[in-house]
Amino acid sequence: MQKNNISIKAVNKNVRSSPRKIAIVLDYIRGKKADIALRDLEFTRKKIAIDIEKTIKSAIANAENNYQYDIDNLFVKEAYVGKSLVMKRFRARAKGRASGIKKPFSRITIILGEKKEEKDGTKS
Repeated sequence: MQKNNISIKAVNKNVRSSPRKIAIVLDYIRGKKADIALRDLEFTRKKIAIDIEKTIKSAIANAENNYQYDIDNLFVKEAYVGKSLVMKRFRARAKGRASGIKKPFSRITIILGEKKEEKDGTKS
């Protein structure tokens, strides 16, 4: 089993927040080392950072338990969000009318990679 071709992935389905709000936080952590990304999420003032942190911890656990990766070398290779279902509600308005309210859900996907140290001390 080659480690190079395996992508370590964690998906958090049906997160109750809009994709636009989640994408802001994911842009912030993309490309960082996994432990630094977790630290940054801990001090982020966005409520959705808690769900993103859970997803990264899940991906780290997948890498450690399923593929025996060294967790010190992991970094956030890809982090993206997609649309999921939308709850439709309505609010009563004047003169017997109603206006729609959309409550979107999202799907967070985190893919981790491993940076290996070469023998001459450089990272790849």
